[in-house]
Amino acid sequence: QLQLVESGGGLVQPGGSLRLSCAASGFTLDRYVIGWFRQAPGKERERVSCINSNTGVTYYADSAKGRFTISRDSAKNTVLLEMNNLKVEDTAVYYCAASKDLTRWMSGPIDYWGQGTQVTVSS
Repeated sequence: QLQLVESGGGLVQPGGSLRLSCAASGFTLDRYVIGWFRQAPGKERERVSCINSNTGVTYYADSAKGRFTISRDSAKNTVLLEMNNLKVEDTAVYYCAASKDLTRWMSGPIDYWGQGTQVTVSS
């Protein structure tokens, strides 16, 4: 079965850090662009960051630049999102998403979605 499984969400205070993990099973990430979307209550789902698992090329939304870092662990077939200096406005459900190329990842359709993990930033 082809699936993405996220982990690492939770509750953190403003200024804190979290690391999200997205593990793929049933397929190899090396041939995909994989990254994260997020959706806050009452808002549309938005892109956060992605990485081309083959080339290492990355993309960051303006809201993530300078604070988030995406990386891949090919041996574990996993992608990580390190989030630092978290803000209240980062509160959302974070979804891992994979597509076969960057155009599809940015504009759709997404080939695989994870189930989502909650990130809450609150004092």
